[in-house]
Amino acid sequence: MTKQSPPIAIAIHGGAGTIVREQMSLGLQSEIEQALSDAAQAGYKVLADGGDALDATVEAVKVLENCPHFNAGHGSVLTHDEMVEMDASVMHGRKRDAGAVAGVKYVANPIMLARDVMLHSPHVMLLGEGAQAFAKSLDYQFVEQDYFFTERRYEQLQSMKEKGLFALSESRYPDDKKYGTVGAVALDMDGNLAAATSTGGVTNKKFGRVGDTAIIGAGTFAENSTVAVSTTGMGEYFIRQTVASDVAARMRYLDEPMSVSCDTIIHGELKEMGGEGGLIAMDSQGQHHFSMNSSGMYRAVITPSGDLEVSIYAT
Repeated sequence: MTKQSPPIAIAIHGGAGTIVREQMSLGLQSEIEQALSDAAQAGYKVLADGGDALDATVEAVKVLENCPHFNAGHGSVLTHDEMVEMDASVMHGRKRDAGAVAGVKYVANPIMLARDVMLHSPHVMLLGEGAQAFAKSLDYQFVEQDYFFTERRYEQLQSMKEKGLFALSESRYPDDKKYGTVGAVALDMDGNLAAATSTGGVTNKKFGRVGDTAIIGAGTFAENSTVAVSTTGMGEYFIRQTVASDVAARMRYLDEPMSVSCDTIIHGELKEMGGEGGLIAMDSQGQHHFSMNSSGMYRAVITPSGDLEVSIYAT
């Protein structure tokens, strides 16, 4: 009898929120779906080669950070001062090690820097200029702000400056009302769970605003015995609800199934507070769950059986 290999799996998201089907051209949808597929496959290759779950999530997120369609890395939204300030975090489930950066301006892939904070520093979170100095100490090649500039993000910023907003009230693009965080969760051959999340934040943000993405327990969480979670949505609400760690706590203390824990929070407590968004979760058997209280979430999964599934809309 052939010995069955341990399960491996990966799930990713590219943001949740109002995604208008009628405004989505076939060409744009195809490009987004291809990017989601590429990201999932990049992470899965690491797993299939025997690599660690954390490295798999970072590889997947890097693909999304490099794509202008997502609000992370290259496609990040602009602050009030027409800059980017990016946040990212990672967590490894074996010992619950974690790393995070916030307010990063010149690093093309903040998710890599978050992993390096975990691996090469005694800290969990580094901020702004300190995070940049840490990156420089590791010989990161910095990029100019022009690298992050896209016409779409500039148009969004000008529109919101005119209205005095930091969240879009009307849409030109099919996902302008989407919260563009990207993330991944994975299970490797050794039974390790990991999660990674990255974002450019919200358009027109001021005062060094930081959302849930950089905060362990709010936007990112992983522990091998229960679940790995990456969230996307209205960050202030996800912080207040400590969404990612709450999923694990409900599974741990109430013995709830993963899907029940996720949906109870996303469709119940979070929604009651006024928080819109969603999450991806994966348990120790490689089973996944997507939960959202919005009309869509860019997402993909490669299951333990090796099947690739890519989706955009809630229904």
